[in-house]
Amino acid sequence: MPLSSSQKRYLRGFAHDLKPVILVGQKGVTPALLAEFDSALAHHELVKVKLADDERDSREASIEAIRAHSGAEVVQTIGKVACFYKRNPDKAQFTLPK
Repeated sequence: MPLSSSQKRYLRGFAHDLKPVILVGQKGVTPALLAEFDSALAHHELVKVKLADDERDSREASIEAIRAHSGAEVVQTIGKVACFYKRNPDKAQFTLPK
């Protein structure tokens, strides 16, 4: 389900205070990183990822690879940091506005 602009704004408010949980290093997006991201996303629902890559195109490709693998929505990207959201069907932590 794609997030509306009001839902993204709501989630950005929560993401502001978060520290990056996942750090993408020089090796890029690996299967181990994707597995760790999936477990972090299942536990937190809203995850901040920091990318070490200096090239904008490769950062965007990494963000898209993570999004495509997990099925999460990109809430926000600022520089080398991206925030992802995926609702946990068992125990939702955020009540999104309509």
